[in-house]
Amino acid sequence: MTLSEMLVRELESEARTTRRVLERAPSDKLGWKPHAKSMSLGTLAQHVASTPGAIARSSIPDSYAVENFTQDPEPASTEEILRVHEASMAAARSVLAGLDEARAMAPWSMTAGGKPILTLSRFEWIRTYMLNHWVHHRGQLSVYLRELNVPVPAMYGPSADEAE
Repeated sequence: MTLSEMLVRELESEARTTRRVLERAPSDKLGWKPHAKSMSLGTLAQHVASTPGAIARSSIPDSYAVENFTQDPEPASTEEILRVHEASMAAARSVLAGLDEARAMAPWSMTAGGKPILTLSRFEWIRTYMLNHWVHHRGQLSVYLRELNVPVPAMYGPSADEAE
């Protein structure tokens, strides 16, 4: 199995779980925040929905300026979040499908003001930020759901609300 195939396999597995979490975000609570310093439920859900595609697109060039990352707009509905998730997944699949091992292992940099602030292999960038960072924020989103008394779906085993 190639690196690309392994990444796609993990992406697809996490995407199914992520979709179940995103589906639970209530449209009428998207502005809710657990704390003044926290993102709103809608902002966090939109970030979770858009992360795979954003990270995939940023990995195409050999460097990417942090200034080019943009804040996702506040979504109007759960349906909008799910559409963003589908588009994000399509972009991630497309980029990963074309990733050969030499390109995956080549250096990739994030820059700020034209200067590198992070350099690692493209594979490490994708693995750490497309997958780990994505799952981290999905975990935050599950806590938001719990605080709103929305049943949390099973992720890596049964949740307190579901036995899958």
